[in-house]
Amino acid sequence: MKGRNHHPRNTNRPKAWLAVLIALSVVAAACGDDDDGAEAPPVTEAPATTEAPPATEAPTMTEAPPTTEAPTATEAPTVTEAAGDEPAGEPVQIAYLTASAANTWLAASRQAMEAVAADNGIEIVEFDGAFDPAQQQQQFQDVIASGQYAGIVLSSLLGPGSIPDIEAAIDAGIEVVLLNQVVGTDFSTAEPQVEGLAAGVHEPPQVRGERIGQLTLMACADLDPCNVVYFYGIRGVPFDEAIRLGWDSVVEGSAVDVVAEAEGQYLGPDVGLAAMQDILVSTAEIDVVIGADQSMQGAELALEDAGRLDEVLIIGFGGSAYAIQAIQDGRWWGGLYGAPATEGELAMLAMIDALAGNDAGGIDPALSVPHNGLMTPDNAGDFTAQFEG
Repeated sequence: MKGRNHHPRNTNRPKAWLAVLIALSVVAAACGDDDDGAEAPPVTEAPATTEAPPATEAPTMTEAPPTTEAPTATEAPTVTEAAGDEPAGEPVQIAYLTASAANTWLAASRQAMEAVAADNGIEIVEFDGAFDPAQQQQQFQDVIASGQYAGIVLSSLLGPGSIPDIEAAIDAGIEVVLLNQVVGTDFSTAEPQVEGLAAGVHEPPQVRGERIGQLTLMACADLDPCNVVYFYGIRGVPFDEAIRLGWDSVVEGSAVDVVAEAEGQYLGPDVGLAAMQDILVSTAEIDVVIGADQSMQGAELALEDAGRLDEVLIIGFGGSAYAIQAIQDGRWWGGLYGAPATEGELAMLAMIDALAGNDAGGIDPALSVPHNGLMTPDNAGDFTAQFEG
């Protein structure tokens, strides 16, 4: 058995027209769903293509991929400074266009944004996209037309399909900060891909895959070959394909051998359970199973029922309360930490900065958490869950 032991504000922004396809809308890999608190699928940011985004060199454990450093609370100007033309005592209104108000990941982000907003004279007005891209697009256009909002925080359901409305908002003098999702076609960077965007706050999907690859190599250090079952969220979706590309770039040439693949679909443990049960019937040698937290909850159940839980190392990504506890208990080997509250805090700090005339650029929230988010049996106690899952 194996042990498991900036720059000044540009007032002459060109408006670029891009032809785009509306991508399949799901929530980021660690999110919970709308009904039962299970994690919901990630919002994809780009139209599906046959080409994956270019691979980037994997970060090392001591060196994270380059990105603009996140602003801190001490660096953020107050709204009094940022919005001097507002009548004294009146809050600055910021529209929050969320992919889903019921989503547990985005709810944690909203709570953190509210805490920063309350200390800085900001009122957040939430618009619930309810995982409906057309509804979110209409809400976006209504927010712009209203003329009452100084800024917009957007968790996009449309990916590049959001670009025309983002450009319209910027032309109207509204600051826009992206939360959680890429809007563009480069999945290896947090840098905004639309001219005039104030900030993008998310972990680049391809970098996420690289980090998961690092965890995989660590788990497989004493195994040759190391037989891995890889769970996609949704195969073929650009977001998931970018994660897999990053993962492949790290494990290529190693002892890692993918012996089976499945889809968890970000729909909770049941899908992962059924998929893992089928794999156990057809695949005898399994050393490691990798996937989003909710899929790994199902895989854990299947392995336990088959009496093989102690034989297989489980690596999740999401950083839910369940996952952290499972690592601390020794039932899972490790996981990639997700930080929705950190994302929300950094997004609102970036908005305050933008209202003062400073763009924050790309912010990878994983650089603001312990160990770049890589959880192992040795450091799991350093992490505190920011959402239940």
